[in-house]
Amino acid sequence: MAKEYLEKLTEILKRATSRRFSNVKFECKHFFSGAAVYADGRICISLTPAGFAIKLPEKQRDILLQKKGTKSLRYFPKAPIKKDYVLLPDSMLKDTKTLRSWVKLTVEYVLTLPKPTKKKRSSQKSLTKVR
Repeated sequence: MAKEYLEKLTEILKRATSRRFSNVKFECKHFFSGAAVYADGRICISLTPAGFAIKLPEKQRDILLQKKGTKSLRYFPKAPIKKDYVLLPDSMLKDTKTLRSWVKLTVEYVLTLPKPTKKKRSSQKSLTKVR
């Protein structure tokens, strides 16, 4: 099922970024039960059973959340709200001009954030009891 999300998100990304962002490396990857877009290693968009979500700074989130059909991202009914993300309705996904403007904002925003650091695996040392 995640494959379907990955394919759909790849198609949406192509439509939203066509001939834009020539200096940004985009990657679509599996993400839990869906897919996510990374811009230069920073996650910015996800498509999961919860819907299509973009990461935005607070001011733009507040503006977007006032638009019809948008809502805060929550992966499961009782899960915490992912405060940095807004779910877009299908009508916005179908409107290429609107989609491009919001994708532009999310990409510009995440590129201002620090790159995530890879966690180093610590060597597993066996613990012994001291008597």
